[in-house]
Amino acid sequence: MKQFFAAKADYPDVLLFFRMGDFYELFFDDARKAARLLDITLTKRGSSAGEPIPMCGVPAHAYEGYLARLVALGESVAICEQIGDPATSKGIVERKVVRVVTPGTLTDEALLDDRRDNILLAIAKGKNGFGLAWADVSAGRMLANEVADDDALEAEIARLSPAETLIADDDTLPVFVQQMKGVRKRAPWLFDSESGRRKLLQFFKLQDLSAFGIENQTLAIAAAGALLGYVEETQKQQLPHLTHISTEPTSETITLNAATRRHLELDSRVDGDTRHTLLGVLDSTRSPMGGRLLRRWLQRPLRDQNALNLRLQAVEALMLANQVEDLRDVLRGLGDMERILSRVALRSARPRDLSTLRDGLALAPVLQNALANIASPLIESLAQELGGHADTQSLLQRAVVEHPPMLARDGGVIAEGFDAELDELRRLSTHADQFLIELEQREREASGIANLKVGYNRVHGYYIEISKGQVERAPTHYTRRQTLANAERYITEELKTFEDKVLSARDRSLSRETALYAQLVEDLNDVLEPLKRCATALATLDVLCGFAERADVLDWRKPTLTTDNVLTIEAGRHPVVEAVRDAPFTPNDVDLDDTRRMLVITGPNMGGKSTYMRQTALIVLLAHIGSFVPAGSARIGPIDRILTRIGAGDDLAKGQSTFMVEMTETSYILHHATEHSLVLMDEIGRGTSTYDGLALAHACARHLAEHNRSHTLFATHYFELTALATPGSAVENVHLDAVEHGDALVFMHRVKPGPADRSYGLQVASLAGMPRNVIRDARAHLAELEAHAQTHGAAPQAPLTPERLDTPQQFGLFTPASAALDALAAIDPDELTPKQALEALYRLKSLH
Repeated sequence: MKQFFAAKADYPDVLLFFRMGDFYELFFDDARKAARLLDITLTKRGSSAGEPIPMCGVPAHAYEGYLARLVALGESVAICEQIGDPATSKGIVERKVVRVVTPGTLTDEALLDDRRDNILLAIAKGKNGFGLAWADVSAGRMLANEVADDDALEAEIARLSPAETLIADDDTLPVFVQQMKGVRKRAPWLFDSESGRRKLLQFFKLQDLSAFGIENQTLAIAAAGALLGYVEETQKQQLPHLTHISTEPTSETITLNAATRRHLELDSRVDGDTRHTLLGVLDSTRSPMGGRLLRRWLQRPLRDQNALNLRLQAVEALMLANQVEDLRDVLRGLGDMERILSRVALRSARPRDLSTLRDGLALAPVLQNALANIASPLIESLAQELGGHADTQSLLQRAVVEHPPMLARDGGVIAEGFDAELDELRRLSTHADQFLIELEQREREASGIANLKVGYNRVHGYYIEISKGQVERAPTHYTRRQTLANAERYITEELKTFEDKVLSARDRSLSRETALYAQLVEDLNDVLEPLKRCATALATLDVLCGFAERADVLDWRKPTLTTDNVLTIEAGRHPVVEAVRDAPFTPNDVDLDDTRRMLVITGPNMGGKSTYMRQTALIVLLAHIGSFVPAGSARIGPIDRILTRIGAGDDLAKGQSTFMVEMTETSYILHHATEHSLVLMDEIGRGTSTYDGLALAHACARHLAEHNRSHTLFATHYFELTALATPGSAVENVHLDAVEHGDALVFMHRVKPGPADRSYGLQVASLAGMPRNVIRDARAHLAELEAHAQTHGAAPQAPLTPERLDTPQQFGLFTPASAALDALAAIDPDELTPKQALEALYRLKSLH
């Protein structure tokens, strides 16, 4: 208990796994909490202050499963190990905390999602913005950046999706940071920029930070220093795989704020589903590290057209070479070399890590040969980065058995023939009987005593036994060990030496193997950097081959990136909707340029307006990660942002209603959209009254068209907005078509020029299963409203002017003929009394 209290005092805020023999035990409040979280039995042992000590525990050999569950719940765990040898220790074995497992510093394979980065983020707040530093300790990557405001901070957090976030205890950071999962508050002085600079210079052994590009970014330096200190504190060892800090300036990427990422469902849906997302359709990578790289590319689309064209040309070259499936078959054999090398650097690599690394390195020459004839600068560069690792692969081939055990401590890892001393120790411990048979035969021949025997007992050890009648013939170099009634037992120098070897051979064998394994890991650290470059090249090749496979299977085409300010897509398709639909997908075009900046999209609900808008954004995004796109052709000019306002939802935690969320997102768009932005606006103004909503929608659309001049797709049910499409306005009307066939409504999903003539809201409500009497009442009331609007002279689609906005009448949405037909369709003659029939006739007459 003294040992426990001493260790717990240093880690009061985390659970303490306290090693006791074959179990990790937890005590007091830790035990109560862990028993509840893990659903394990809470017991008692001993007493403290006269009260039984609560205790629970997990088996040491299976602790990783329990650890994974705790970390998934956001808990951190300090691992307190026995560091002394129970066989040689006097009294209680020494124990100390060897590492702290936190959600953001995981490196164990069993605790990680193999296709998602595990990000630890640190945020330093300043007067003019925020400094960010983040690391994936399991992959050996560390990056830093600075952002100017809350919106940019939220966008970066949405992109990184950190598992754990470090903030200063006294910072008044935005609410969305405070409410994040895995936030850990640290002492404010740990986020000091000067101490952070000293920390970084000392860690990386540098004179200045100019090589990293953050020399003058004091907030980024402060965050990086805090992050690095936390990693060293939790890992309790050197971190040789963190060799540099990279930067990811926001100016190099297409900005996607948090709302846009959510609306476009890039890698997850609101319901948590990951299959029916863009990543779910796009990811056909063969290796875990390829899958993680693809996710990073998808979350950070580039603006550099030169870099993107290199990727696109590489994908095209792979397809033309007709070797994609052959390459993917080879890549299938790759393990997670990136994370394995991190564990090698941390000296925590397991035997199967080394065998996986060995097998992966054996594939590099095969891939290099296959890539030799592919004409692509990027492919040629990747082939060079794969490098030559014959010596390392040969070392691992000679050193590690074909199928090693899970743990090095169990032995049996080092291959036979790698070390003569180990081979001898193993032979002694496993083939002692054969040695004794051979020794017995040799001694019989040398002494001439035919009944001489070699044996062993636990008390006296190994011996040579000679019967009483043959004692006189015993050789002079025999030393008497034991006298029996009918025999004498002897020992020789050779047998004594053999005995010493055999009795300690097992322990010495494990000790020798442990030393050899540790040296093997050290040897790998000597070549860590070229191995990391090889792993990165393999991951990149995996992603590019995946792009080629998707383009071939899904009939995607190479986009053209241009400096002209255009967005032209022919026969575009929504990649996710097309993938999940059994029926053929109806493709549609988009054509935007300097003279045609906004499309006002009208048409029925369920007609495909939202799908049309989203597919345009996804095609643009795919082109900017270097992928082919689901379209007949695409010509895309410079894009700096994708901004969306789609769907309805509240944010009760922030005290925001559905309409407030809608207005907040719209405000962000109006403030940030430029002439190089792609803007998607869906049903602005529907969260308030008709007049308020229509006025807001009109003002927003007009501002986007005249001031922002962005490439804009503006979907609406306010038909009055179609009046914005006047000559020279750069606004045009398009609509999604639908056809009534009897009582059925058929959605054509085809985008056509001009405004829609009807909304079909009641038909869609009927398709949704609305009760028939409700539909009838709605049709009748709609007819009355439209008749009232016609009587007061409200033209169905007159230009929207301030005078019209002041008119206290509902706007007419349909022609008189449509109103009369709807009113007629709402009548059920079998249910009308004579008086009701006469009233209905007069209503129809008033619509003439």
